[in-house]
Amino acid sequence: MKKIEINKKIYEYMNRKYRFEIVEDEDEGGYVISYPDLPGCLSSGATIEEAIKNGEDAKKEWFYSMLEDDQEIPEPFDSVTFSGEFRIRMPKSLHRRLAIRSKEEGISMNQYCIYLLSRA
Repeated sequence: MKKIEINKKIYEYMNRKYRFEIVEDEDEGGYVISYPDLPGCLSSGATIEEAIKNGEDAKKEWFYSMLEDDQEIPEPFDSVTFSGEFRIRMPKSLHRRLAIRSKEEGISMNQYCIYLLSRA
C-alpha cells in the first residue's frame, strides 16, 4: 500500500470512536491508556490528559503498523450492530428438558431460554 493511501486510511480510522480505558499505574506512577478493540495498543502519561494525548499517537502508529503489514483492523465494538438472534446447538437431552420446562411454565421455549439467560 502506498504511503498516501496509508495516510488516508489512518485518517479514516482515527475518526472512528474506539473505546479506551485509563488506569492508574501504581508501580510507575501516572496513567496507562489502552484500547480494548486494538490489541497491544497502549501508552501512558504522567497525567490523564497526557495519557490521552500519547494514546492518540500510539493509536495512529498502531494503525500505520497494521496497514503497512496488510493486517486487518477491527471495527470499534460499539459500531457493531446486533440482531438479537443467535443459533445454538445442544444435546437432544437438554433440548427435551428445556421443552418440557417451558411447556410446564406455559411459555415458549425461546422465552424460557431468555428467562434462564437473564437470571445468569
